[in-house]
Amino acid sequence: MTETQLAAVSDRGFLDPKHSKYPGIFGWIFSTDHKRIGLLYLYSAMGFFLIGVMIGVGMRLELLTPGRTIVSAQTYNDMFTMHGMIMIFLFLVPLPPGAFGNLFLPLHIGANDVAFPRLNLLSWWLYVIGALTILGTVFTPGGPPDTGWTLYVPFSTQTPHSVTMAILGIFIVGFSSILTGINMIATVHRLRAPTMKWSRLPLFVWGIYATAWIQVLATPMLAITLLLVVAERLFHVGLFNAVKGGDPLMYQHMFWIYSHPAVYIMLLPGMGIVSEIIPVFSRKRIFGYWAMAISVLAIAGAGSLVWAHHMFVSGMSTAAVFVFSLLTFAVAIPSAIKVFNWLSTMYKGSISLDPPMLFALSFIFLFTIGGLSGLVLGAAATNVPLHATDFVVGHFHYVMFGGGGVAVLGALHYWLPKIYGKMYNKTAATVGWAIFFIGFNLLYFSMLILGYEGMPRRYYNYPPQFTVLNVISTVGSWVLVIGLIILLTNLIHGIFRGTPAGNNPWDARTLEWTLPSPLPAENFATVPVVTHGPYDFESPLESP
Repeated sequence: MTETQLAAVSDRGFLDPKHSKYPGIFGWIFSTDHKRIGLLYLYSAMGFFLIGVMIGVGMRLELLTPGRTIVSAQTYNDMFTMHGMIMIFLFLVPLPPGAFGNLFLPLHIGANDVAFPRLNLLSWWLYVIGALTILGTVFTPGGPPDTGWTLYVPFSTQTPHSVTMAILGIFIVGFSSILTGINMIATVHRLRAPTMKWSRLPLFVWGIYATAWIQVLATPMLAITLLLVVAERLFHVGLFNAVKGGDPLMYQHMFWIYSHPAVYIMLLPGMGIVSEIIPVFSRKRIFGYWAMAISVLAIAGAGSLVWAHHMFVSGMSTAAVFVFSLLTFAVAIPSAIKVFNWLSTMYKGSISLDPPMLFALSFIFLFTIGGLSGLVLGAAATNVPLHATDFVVGHFHYVMFGGGGVAVLGALHYWLPKIYGKMYNKTAATVGWAIFFIGFNLLYFSMLILGYEGMPRRYYNYPPQFTVLNVISTVGSWVLVIGLIILLTNLIHGIFRGTPAGNNPWDARTLEWTLPSPLPAENFATVPVVTHGPYDFESPLESP
């Protein structure tokens, strides 16, 4: 391509249909442009997220009163299983690296695409195929799985519901995750601009990089585990059947060897997003850059060693309980480093409470509650009475939704002006954030109290003494959804009717803000020259 042709293509945004050789929707689903693939992940994952939210609201409606409220006990089991599978495997695991990693990691390091563009497109295809397979279980004669998203044996090997089909869908989505991880690792190592040293990488890149290693190393364990469940269902090999000499606890070990690191697949990109937002809206360089970067890798590594704290009541030896409890507390150290460094970055900063910053502050607050409640569960003495109660559900949502989900909302409000070149209504975003934040805490803090008082999780019915807190929690779900509706409606309105945002409305310092808004079809006409770190607000932002 000549320089004239390159300039002509670069002048057109990547959203311009003329950019693709295929017409209409085919120009998207066959595109190898990392930005289009990132948006494909964003649109599809947010669609599945809305389905998961609707199922979650249905569950809370059922728990509004003791006994049957709107659905039967069996339908309730189906609902919490599908809610968990959708939110974990179709939203929180794939969206941050698939959407924001694809959209911005190449831009952050001065690259024009990811290392393997066709593999990148294949990963999205596999994700959609796997997602539709999971959702398709709703329409099968056996009905959707009713095992919970953890698929614990022996129930998952015996239930007549469509567990095998759901496992096939998760297996395919897992391959998509592995391909994304390979692509991100190769891109960071091989496509950085020559002057983009490791010490100049934005912290979002470090978050995606650490996440990618977890995707590549841990996801195969999930694939092996689920294949063994299918073998048990189809051929009755007895691997997890104690009657045939198998060990049901082996499934739990194998499942959590993947699933606890997967918590950080959902969380580490969110930490990277928050690490981008806070310096920009504090007008200060990030405090302790290398401590922040190394802590991301430490969380990824240490988080892979603590899986058995989910199994303290399963009959493990006292020595094993002690070791895994100690390791669980050790994971809190790099997490605390990040929280203290974020607070130190804001100290004496010129803080601007724009919507992205509100979500970043919410992330810190909610993630801290989730982390502290996690330490309660990490100690065996308190884990035993709280295990399998609503306390675990509340803790899990404070970490996953209050961490990963809130970070996604913050990223949307931070990067949407760059993606589309339009600005949303900041007042509406602030109102939506406030309503969402209130609803979130009404919903999930009530669960922490319910669990402390002894209400088991996943129960369709409950004694009358739990009614008041369940009503508060359910009302909180309504408030949260109202906030979400305001936030997402405002963002969509901004995309189509918003005012022009300009190339750098936040006066940020990472490379994507040097480009036009919306982003051009070709990222960089010349290789960027990076002369300073990503959070140096004393240096001018130079166009590459």
